[in-house]
Amino acid sequence: MTLKIFLSILLTSVISVAAAIWLTFSCDNNIRELIGIFFYIIILVCAVSAILSKNIVKPVRNIDLDHPKPKKSYKELVPVLERLKIQNGKVNRQRTEIMNSREQFSTITESMKEGIIIADSKTVILACNSGAYRLLGINQLEKGQSIYALSREEVFRRCIQDAMGGRNAECLLRTEFGDRKVIASPASVSETVNGIVVFILDVTEQQKLETMRHEFTSNVSHELKTPLTTIYGIADMLANGIVKPEDCAAFGKDICSEADRLISLIDDIVSLSKLDEDSVPRQDEPVDLYDLSSEILLRLNKSASEKNVSSSLSGEHITVTGNRTVLDEIIYNLCDNAIKYNVDGGKFEVKISHIPMKAIITVSDTGTGIPEEHIERIFERFYRVDKSRSQKIKGTGLGLSIVKHGVNYHGGTVRAVSSENGSAFIVELPIK
Repeated sequence: MTLKIFLSILLTSVISVAAAIWLTFSCDNNIRELIGIFFYIIILVCAVSAILSKNIVKPVRNIDLDHPKPKKSYKELVPVLERLKIQNGKVNRQRTEIMNSREQFSTITESMKEGIIIADSKTVILACNSGAYRLLGINQLEKGQSIYALSREEVFRRCIQDAMGGRNAECLLRTEFGDRKVIASPASVSETVNGIVVFILDVTEQQKLETMRHEFTSNVSHELKTPLTTIYGIADMLANGIVKPEDCAAFGKDICSEADRLISLIDDIVSLSKLDEDSVPRQDEPVDLYDLSSEILLRLNKSASEKNVSSSLSGEHITVTGNRTVLDEIIYNLCDNAIKYNVDGGKFEVKISHIPMKAIITVSDTGTGIPEEHIERIFERFYRVDKSRSQKIKGTGLGLSIVKHGVNYHGGTVRAVSSENGSAFIVELPIK
């Protein structure tokens, strides 16, 4: 359209100039003839130019820049088109590589349980996998959002700011969904921070184990210190001659009692440690659970009589393959607890039954029961439901923990059911 306008203007100008010349030299016939010839030549040139320009420009306009074909164009344009074709090939290959890299990155990060976040120097999120959103418990953000939108906690903000300042940073983020460890590292080029990479890790179980470790250390120290303090105090009194001769026997009995308590605690810790590390020798043998339970009840008969608690055994003879010593500890601890935490004049029952491929040991009592909020924690080491009452009851506080680890050792499960009328512990063991 622009070329046509140009030719029209050119043609109009030529005609105007020719007319002016003709009027100026109208008195001279020879000049008029010369101007006429000149006028016709101009018109002819314009017409030819218009036709030629149209034919010349059309092929140029029809060139496909994305897929140039040098052989079908003017030879003068061949070098340019060939160079363009080469550049297009490079650009396409680079684009394909980038797309493949993006797909690989997305596939890898989306398959991670951990969260990964990449942000630029202005804290704008460039990439964020679904693991990060899941661990932080938020919905996916829109593009262009700041990384600070992921969490409003001050510890998180400080961690990100430290990374933006060029320092590696870590923090523990406590959420309603669990504990999260945040690791932020700067991405620097020539000491200039161009962005950061942030990892989000679920450390809920790790924190629980760490808390349990601290509690275990504290409880062990306390449990060991108590009998040792008593033994030391009595021994000091005896050494200094403070104790009357007639009282020596009673004090000696107290020392033996505290020493027995200390030995029991150490034995339980050693047993639990072996079960924990799976270092108990695998000396599996056929064990009749009914006969084993009968033997244990006979051993506990004195303790039950002292507490005025009666016991009973029911069920059938079920044989499992396992470690007899560990199975003995499982049933013994459950029955021992049924006596200790029972009411005066109460009773407890041991029942041996089975379902397809599983043996079931049920120890139920008529005690005061276990509050619902404590059910999940009673198998923890040294955990006490009622600490004031537990201090009056002899025991190491490791019985149920030994039960749990012993059951796990045999590939079984244990659970507790409680009500106002008492508690029941159900152990399921595979029958091999």
